[in-house]
Amino acid sequence: MRRSFITPEGVDLQLDLGGAGERAAAFMIDAVILVLTLVLATLLIAFVEHEAGTNGSDDAATVIWLLGFFVLRNGWFTLFEIGGRGATPGKRLLGLRVVARDGARLTGGAVIVRNAMREIEIFLPLTALAMTSSGDAFMTLFMLAWTGIFALFPLFNRDRLRVGDLLAGTWVVHNVRARLAADIAAPRAEQPRRQFSDATLRLYGIYELQTLEDVLRRHNPDTMTLVAGSIRRKAGLPDDGDDEGFLRDYYLALCVKLEREVALGHRRSDKSAA
Repeated sequence: MRRSFITPEGVDLQLDLGGAGERAAAFMIDAVILVLTLVLATLLIAFVEHEAGTNGSDDAATVIWLLGFFVLRNGWFTLFEIGGRGATPGKRLLGLRVVARDGARLTGGAVIVRNAMREIEIFLPLTALAMTSSGDAFMTLFMLAWTGIFALFPLFNRDRLRVGDLLAGTWVVHNVRARLAADIAAPRAEQPRRQFSDATLRLYGIYELQTLEDVLRRHNPDTMTLVAGSIRRKAGLPDDGDDEGFLRDYYLALCVKLEREVALGHRRSDKSAA
């Protein structure tokens, strides 16, 4: 279940894929939260209508309810996964996140595609099943088979991909759970640090900072040499032979600069941001 994940800097982070059971459990957590939210919203609307003495059409109310549920569930998955964590609350609780398989940043288009496919995979057949009369056995079996095929699809491919992941070019992987700067800074606390110019620090943003953090935590000498060489070439810095120390100092300096920029209202998400 471990796969190569090549970042734009050419670093292989070796990510672990989330299992089908973990993904199903994360989805169920999100589904429970969605259902509770929907129930509370329905009760609130009913209470407001009762207090106002309005008597809306049952058909109109049903249409509005279905539209609200559609917007809620799609907005829930899309907005959470398009954020910096790349994960819904269910995924975060189980230590999972969505990443792009090509190693680039997860795009809004990919997130929309993978979640739009969930409508076809799950919600469309379940909605049709709920609206099917009890005597229509063929339609009931057809909708159950439809849902089952898509639900079991991750079990029949080595990367545990949903159809939505296949089309969007995404993986669901285990997140690295760790504190950020504290333990990385500790080994350098009593040592003199290298100084970097503003131009050198502006080569990277928050995304690259997170990638550099992963490199330091994994502590692979070959990877650290590769990344340190890449930064030195871009910045025009000499090679002093201490790749790990160079990366730790650069990481800490970049942390300080980005935190200062965020405090001033300037958030640079990656190296391509103005």
